[in-house]
Amino acid sequence: MKIDKLPMKIKRSASRTVVILLCFFTLACSDVQQQSQSTESEPSKKQCNNAWFEKVEQQVITGDGQGHGPDLGSIEWRSVVEFKLGVRGDESLPAVDSDPWCAYIDQHFIR
Repeated sequence: MKIDKLPMKIKRSASRTVVILLCFFTLACSDVQQQSQSTESEPSKKQCNNAWFEKVEQQVITGDGQGHGPDLGSIEWRSVVEFKLGVRGDESLPAVDSDPWCAYIDQHFIR
């Protein structure tokens, strides 16, 4: 290899390296963005969310009619829902503080 062609080869090699690095970082950033978007949309996929709590509250009134009652979605609220549905103490129910509990209540009692 001639020495006078060496700078040209270094420039080409450097250019290729820059292009490869740009491609790598572009792909890496797009993957992170996709992951954060899927994470952000995940709570809406969960059964236990405010919209679902409100839906249940419309069908299973937990308050006293005067604005008093447990906070929507709280463990106390979930316990009252179980009581009103007649399933409090049923050991076959999922844990009251879990998403499977909301799914169970929805599947068996909520229209």
